[in-house]
Amino acid sequence: MTGYPFSVAFRDQLADRCASFPRVAHAGEGLKRAAVALTLVEADDGSGQTAFLLTRRAAELRAHGGQWALPGGRCDPGESFEQTALRELEEELGLRLLPQQVLGLLDDYPTRSGYAITPIVAWLEDASGLEPNRHEVASVHYIRLDHLAGDAAITFETIPESPRSVIRVRVADDHHIHAPTAAMIYQLRELVAGRITRVAELEQPVFAWR
Repeated sequence: MTGYPFSVAFRDQLADRCASFPRVAHAGEGLKRAAVALTLVEADDGSGQTAFLLTRRAAELRAHGGQWALPGGRCDPGESFEQTALRELEEELGLRLLPQQVLGLLDDYPTRSGYAITPIVAWLEDASGLEPNRHEVASVHYIRLDHLAGDAAITFETIPESPRSVIRVRVADDHHIHAPTAAMIYQLRELVAGRITRVAELEQPVFAWR
């Protein structure tokens, strides 16, 4: 099978890459801390490929309603990044993961809105317990890793407001997402392919600067 099959061998390979990943943590002061879950599961299309879970936020939410997002949120006092990501994953999608299901952490992404977001990579063998919280999540999507592997899935744009490139990730035929979510997904894509690519300098679109 080509691509990234949902298998023990691929899980172990990715776990090794996460363990050796030279993570860059945010060292500055003044940013609130948050964490998100990049949860790897078997794709829901019968392909046997590996996918990750991406949500559309409920439209009625006051903050970022209707936007694409990874499960996650602000860290509570005393929580580790892993604890935050797993708590939010359970609250949003009803999925309870154990700490040993976390494969590793990727680079922190500092946002224009004042957060440093830590992505947590986790592996879930059985996603049948998925039960979205309809107050927070409008829909859940399985995004296959092999669908992100091609050059057409990732584009970079320039904007007059910033010297930094704006990243866009195509997650469906007619849907693109931007940083911060797109930046973290892009770094996962690169890690899966055996590459270390930094993403903190990738820009967000102007509408996301607040």
